[in-house]
Amino acid sequence: MRAVILCLCLAFHASLQARMNVLFIAIDDLGNALGCDGAAGARTPNMDLLAASGVRFDRAYNQMPLCNPARASLLTGRRPDAAQVYDLDRHFREALPDVVTLPQLFRQNGWLSARAGKIYHYDVPKGIGTDGLDDRPSWDVVVNPKGRDAHDEALIINPTPEKPVSAALSWLAADGADEEQTDGMIATEAIALMEKHAGRPFFLSVGFFRPHTPFVAPKKYFEMHPLEFIRLPDAPADDRADIPVAAFAHNNPVPDYGLDELACRRALQAYRASVSFVDAQVGRVLDALERLGLAENTIVVLWSDHGYHLGEHLGVWQKRTLFEEGARAPLLIRAPGRAGNGRVCGRVVEFVDIYPTLADLAGLKPATPLDGRSLVPLLDDPARAWDHGAFTQILRPADDRLPAQVMGRTVRTERWRYTEWNGGKEGLELYDHGDDPREFRNRALNPDAEAVAAMGRLRALFEGRARALPPDSPVNAKRL
Repeated sequence: MRAVILCLCLAFHASLQARMNVLFIAIDDLGNALGCDGAAGARTPNMDLLAASGVRFDRAYNQMPLCNPARASLLTGRRPDAAQVYDLDRHFREALPDVVTLPQLFRQNGWLSARAGKIYHYDVPKGIGTDGLDDRPSWDVVVNPKGRDAHDEALIINPTPEKPVSAALSWLAADGADEEQTDGMIATEAIALMEKHAGRPFFLSVGFFRPHTPFVAPKKYFEMHPLEFIRLPDAPADDRADIPVAAFAHNNPVPDYGLDELACRRALQAYRASVSFVDAQVGRVLDALERLGLAENTIVVLWSDHGYHLGEHLGVWQKRTLFEEGARAPLLIRAPGRAGNGRVCGRVVEFVDIYPTLADLAGLKPATPLDGRSLVPLLDDPARAWDHGAFTQILRPADDRLPAQVMGRTVRTERWRYTEWNGGKEGLELYDHGDDPREFRNRALNPDAEAVAAMGRLRALFEGRARALPPDSPVNAKRL
């Protein structure tokens, strides 16, 4: 009997050893600002190296360009209308009390599930060092570092003092070393977790707070992006003339927040510095993965919760839009042994696909229904046929521009982006990415026959996807 038990234990141990680890890296408010993405002025060598060794999904789209809803959707594998999270305060378990989250699925199947930093939503910067809107069933181990960036808040430059630093274009070229900042501490803690648990399969989530506002990074990263080389994006003088009012976020109704060009260039410099700072922390974690001999047995996923505006469309900043800059975000996946490693995938994919992809790679069966699809076929052949659209939505509260709250929804295909505001009652947008990748010409206004046909096809794709806001939804528009 002892021999049988011993054999079973050895077999179980061997099965654990054969399981792939998952290194799950989240970066807050990282738009398409990587060097490998062709972003102007980007200095991101570590993320570029990860992209070069895995698959970079060039057209990856989040489900809602706002932190809490985006993360709730990705981590539950459900779209926002299923998770019923549209704002910054609601927890997904209010609507989905029994849902098994992505890290929870791995935890239930024998992986150590650990978190360092921000994975579920946090207020930034005041939530740093707390659990935020965390989900305890997801984790075995939780670490919440709090660095000098949180303590140096009084030093932050905020040219719009009527706004809190979390919502303003605010920045600080900080004194001290990387390891004193919260994100530097998160990298240190993540490395310690890998060192401690290298002998057991792990699902390690590493969540960095930057480049979320305030844009804080050590001074050396600002020096990497000299102000004299910082230029704001250009746009036609009449760019906004054909865009519906609802398309612009209620918290950014005035172009550039009313700031002058120099202040905006300083903000852009600070954003790029923060991205380079986070890139260095990603490099530390990836170097440790190699040093510990874990790289060949670890799936690495790097994602941002949504896209990010840096002055496009004549002064749009931050998030909460359904333009390409708000809906599209970085997604890098390196799965050892996959034929697509080292290539770029141009197919349209969604962040709701990440959950089923990791479950598929690990051979796990999700316990609850998922709204996405596995991307494993694209990890093997990034150029294969993939006829799917991507759906993103955002809720606008009632204000002096809109008489009632409005749901906007957009669908992106390889050629088109089609957007409806309140089912079209508050405006329509159609952009042809074949010749208008920056979305300057809204073809929904005075559409020709081709545009009419395209809108009809794209409108049909909404059925069963991004639906209108349910009438009993507990959304409090004031919290948006």
